[in-house]
Amino acid sequence: MKGCRYASYIFMLFYLVLFSMEGDVMASEEAKYRVIIQDREFELRHYEPQIIAETIVEGDFAEVGNEGFRRLFKYISGNNSKKQSISMTAPVSQAKSSEKIEMTAPVNLEEVGDKWRITFLMPSKYTMETLPAPLDERVELKKLSAHLIAAIRYSGTWSRSRYQEKKAQLYEMIKKRDLEPTGGAIFARYDSPFTLWFLRRNEVLIPVVEVHK
Repeated sequence: MKGCRYASYIFMLFYLVLFSMEGDVMASEEAKYRVIIQDREFELRHYEPQIIAETIVEGDFAEVGNEGFRRLFKYISGNNSKKQSISMTAPVSQAKSSEKIEMTAPVNLEEVGDKWRITFLMPSKYTMETLPAPLDERVELKKLSAHLIAAIRYSGTWSRSRYQEKKAQLYEMIKKRDLEPTGGAIFARYDSPFTLWFLRRNEVLIPVVEVHK
């Protein structure tokens, strides 16, 4: 328990450094989706195609968010290579520069075996062709097609026990609605650590397909 609390404090301090160095890192855009079914805490959503930046991190639930967030935040803050074609009379030359990318929400954590996949959603104005390439080889860009997501929303702390509790509830809700999971559970965080715990928007998301009987 002490270790988890210590890791949370470190994560908050890390955010504080980012705020002081980079200014406001609050999200300017959220993932776009349409709600198909809503029943109290449960939602079935249809998400539009997305592009994400992802990184895989080894470690404990309470610690991986720090490292994963740091890598991805560095990417959108300029640790990337944008190729610019500059047309002159002749020839055409190329120069490398960096580009800052707006922060989006949520920040997702997904368990992949004994590792964790942390992802940032890229702003919708970008395509795979226009996004700058990450300079950190541990960061990758991927395109996701339109998909269905079962979701449960809750407020409170970012503890693993709270996440596991809501994940179990969501799996039970999925079973009752003729849905079938197609991937692992995702822990989605929409707010900074400075948001009061009872005002935070947290979600567990599970990709699903409808089962036709």
